[in-house]
Amino acid sequence: MADTVVITGISRHLGGAFARRLSGDRSVRRIIGVDIVPPRHGIGRAEFIRADIRSPLIGRIIDDHEVDTVVHMNVIATPSAGGGRASQKEINVIGTMQLLAACQKAESVKALVVKSTAAVYGSSPKDPAMFAEDMSARRMPRTGWARDSVEVEGYVRGFSRRRPDVAISMLRFANVIGPKIRTAFTDHFSLSVIPLPFGFDARLQFIHEDDVPDALALAVAHPGQGVVNIAGDGIITASQAANIAGRPYVLIPKFIAGSVTGSLQRVGLVDVNPDQLDMLSFGRGLDTTRMREVMGFTPRYTTRAAFEDFARGIPGRPLHRALPFAQPGWAAVQAAQGAIGAPAASEESEL
Repeated sequence: MADTVVITGISRHLGGAFARRLSGDRSVRRIIGVDIVPPRHGIGRAEFIRADIRSPLIGRIIDDHEVDTVVHMNVIATPSAGGGRASQKEINVIGTMQLLAACQKAESVKALVVKSTAAVYGSSPKDPAMFAEDMSARRMPRTGWARDSVEVEGYVRGFSRRRPDVAISMLRFANVIGPKIRTAFTDHFSLSVIPLPFGFDARLQFIHEDDVPDALALAVAHPGQGVVNIAGDGIITASQAANIAGRPYVLIPKFIAGSVTGSLQRVGLVDVNPDQLDMLSFGRGLDTTRMREVMGFTPRYTTRAAFEDFARGIPGRPLHRALPFAQPGWAAVQAAQGAIGAPAASEESEL
């Protein structure tokens, strides 16, 4: 059972949500949150220490407070959230290396929980219907956060060989979605007209933002879960997602989709990379048998329910007239669900 827990990335939306969730567990005596900027949201009874995980200071924090459990949530999904791609990679990869080096030296550390991502499986036309935890990507992620996450997982495996006494849980979350969090997917499906690759209708799986802290808390309470896929039941297709969002969508040939999303990125409407475009083309499915039968976790939201909860918070109203080159479908959704409500505040880009 965890006694003193360090949470990295506590100033980000999910870091704060997890700190609040863990604060309700009275078996955890002390919670310490570290980040390079103070949190703008509540962190429950966690104590905030301003520190950069790329700095040796993280080692002193772990030693001085005799930390027994480390929850690593400071892997940044989008370059804009990290101050550019170079800074993003440095925080994700170098920061993880420094954190693991500190954990390796600290005899007090007995458990490590890593918030990873299903993006490590990549997305390609050769993928299986469902990825189990022992499968590898048919085509490795090429850029950005997904590639960083592959490196992060490699360093964690190396750490486990050097410290076999430390119980490790590495949770591979499906794309996180909800009314408060901002991600590349929430940006994309909030556009007035949603561009989708022509000739594809990707299978998408999501996990609700409220289910993420619950899964992490379970991994803290029951350490040593190993690698576990975390996703809501079922799938929806990209076109269904656009309809649920109450938006028309326009089909664009894949070879020019990058140019279109690149233009949207330059004006600050979306923050995408080639791997995310592949995801919108080929999708990804996760086998969650281990999540249920071994870890004993069941998300409160299905994939569809999670996306519907996000859709209710999309800013503005659906378009009143479908464009001639766009696919209809939003009108029926609007009639069935009512007008989409006002947006909830989001704090940063995160997946």
